[in-house]
Amino acid sequence: MLLRPRRARGLLDGIPRRGPAAVPGLPAACDRAPADGDALAAYAGMLARGVRPDAYTFPPLLKAVARRGGPAAASSSAPAAVHAHVVKFGLGRGAHAASALVAAYAAGGDGAAARAALLDGRGTPAAWNALISGHCRGKRFGDSRRAFVDMVRAGAAPTPVTYVSVLSACGKGRDLLLGVQVHKRVVESGVLPDLKVESALVGMYAECADMDSAWRLFEDMEVKNVVSWTSLVSGLARLGLVDRARELFDGMPERDAVSWTAMIDGYVQAARFREALGMFREMQYSNVRADEFTMVSVITACAQLGALEIGEWARVYMSRQGIRMDVFVGNALIDMYSKCGSVERALDVFNGMHSRDKFTWTAIILGLAVNGYGEEAIDMFHRMIRVSEAPDEVTFIGVLTACTHAGLVDKGQEFFHSMTESYKIAPNVVHYGCIVDLLGRAGKITESLETIDQMPMTPNSTILGTLLAACRVHGNSEIGELVAERILALDPENSTAYILLSNIYAKANRWEDVRQLRQAIMEKGIKKEPGCSLIEMNGMIHEFVAGDRYHPMSNEIYSKLENIIADLKNIGYFPDVTEVFVEVTEEEKQKVIYWHSEKLAIAFALLSSEPNTVIRIVKNLRMCLDCHNAIKLISRLYGREVIVRDRTRFHHFRDGLCSCKDYW
Repeated sequence: MLLRPRRARGLLDGIPRRGPAAVPGLPAACDRAPADGDALAAYAGMLARGVRPDAYTFPPLLKAVARRGGPAAASSSAPAAVHAHVVKFGLGRGAHAASALVAAYAAGGDGAAARAALLDGRGTPAAWNALISGHCRGKRFGDSRRAFVDMVRAGAAPTPVTYVSVLSACGKGRDLLLGVQVHKRVVESGVLPDLKVESALVGMYAECADMDSAWRLFEDMEVKNVVSWTSLVSGLARLGLVDRARELFDGMPERDAVSWTAMIDGYVQAARFREALGMFREMQYSNVRADEFTMVSVITACAQLGALEIGEWARVYMSRQGIRMDVFVGNALIDMYSKCGSVERALDVFNGMHSRDKFTWTAIILGLAVNGYGEEAIDMFHRMIRVSEAPDEVTFIGVLTACTHAGLVDKGQEFFHSMTESYKIAPNVVHYGCIVDLLGRAGKITESLETIDQMPMTPNSTILGTLLAACRVHGNSEIGELVAERILALDPENSTAYILLSNIYAKANRWEDVRQLRQAIMEKGIKKEPGCSLIEMNGMIHEFVAGDRYHPMSNEIYSKLENIIADLKNIGYFPDVTEVFVEVTEEEKQKVIYWHSEKLAIAFALLSSEPNTVIRIVKNLRMCLDCHNAIKLISRLYGREVIVRDRTRFHHFRDGLCSCKDYW
């Protein structure tokens, strides 16, 4: 029976004469409760009432302290404080307390203290197991594996518990070599058949991507449990074999939250986000309660799809189910709100988090930056430094992006310099891309090209495309032609390079060059990837492809779009067909751009949503010039905020203006 801390405390208070026998139940109950502080508070209250702890008091208390492991535990003095009481009450030599101390220190990252506690416990197998599992719980898998090697060298006999822990460390650390050696020792030890050890072996091979060995072991198992089945599903999904994993999943005789989560996460890792959400719905129909790990995968899928409504529902579901919103869920929510263009809600989550890590700070900095809140992102970076949270390479991508959006060229270059000099972070191609974007946006085209030429790595088509886009905005055809040649040398069928170069020629009124470029595209048979836009409406994801008529409301959508175009023309809109590369009449070219996927999505949204509702769209390609111009006018004409996340950046359209300031 699960006792909540206050309920357990009430039971203890209700006992008129409390002796040691009444004590252990309280820490144990708190150990199963969400908050470590409740266990410590209960213990303090016990001491205040004059109740002396015994050998069974400290193990559950230490387990509560070490439960979460990770950086938070490492910085906490709680294990040391409890250790002092263990010694004070003369219980340090007891096997139970010694093992619990080893596990608490190991989970908290204090390896030296864990080793000292191990020696105090005379190096029993139980103490070694605590050390190995404690390191594993704290995600220090290398320390866990080294502890196993030391245990063998010390002559202590491994137990099945030892093998389960070290095999988990081998799998999580992708150490197949040691895993194979442990497997051999398991066979020689005679512990098999043991269901937990066999499942751990299957899991180790699956996590190390040796699916043939995992499958052979699985088939040889006399009894198979949900853990062994799930290990295979996870392994296949991790290798991208999601359909094969689904077949195996559908054949499982029993499924739990872990197996459902493995399948959902497999779809997320394969970028099949709609199927991930469909899987989550099936999980609900099966009456399996999700956990925080499930919710991270679900929220990540919502982020990628721009599915704000489903993401909001996921938060409500968590609240109703009592699912803990840990730092991982909080980080996923910040990312989801940011990618849905809802910075205010991302900040609400950030401000409400009691515990933050560097990924939390990085997520909010990136979220502010990509949505155009450059100054705020930089302020958040300074806050991060003030609380002594060390930034990493991804944090600096956010900071440099913020400088780009805010037009802070000098400050962006200062951050780039401090990244290498002060934080010893070697810049990668993405950091250089941010600097190229920063300089290009400011019109420093020559400096941007020099930056590319001075890079220590070979520039890719993406970073060159960033400079080509800057040439398009600032009308620099000379460097634009040079950069386009370099892109096409790397990727001869890069349609974006042709489009941007055509825009440059059109802006310079070089119409003969535009015609020749179009002719070259047709002769080479270069095909532009079809534009696709996703929009969420009433908890459903609707997908539109340029010019398609598959949506059930297609007739109404195209009729609405005709009305929208007519309204736009009445206020001065004229279609820009410079990015249409097909040999058709001018009228047909206009139809091609009228039926772009984001325009279809907006027509659908105007038909299906209440006035003043924000329209949120996720597009797979860079937005074309005509759609950008049209949506600016739509936002003013219909009084709607439209947020489009395309391949290159976010566009927040309000009152006829865009947050990108016409640079993308």
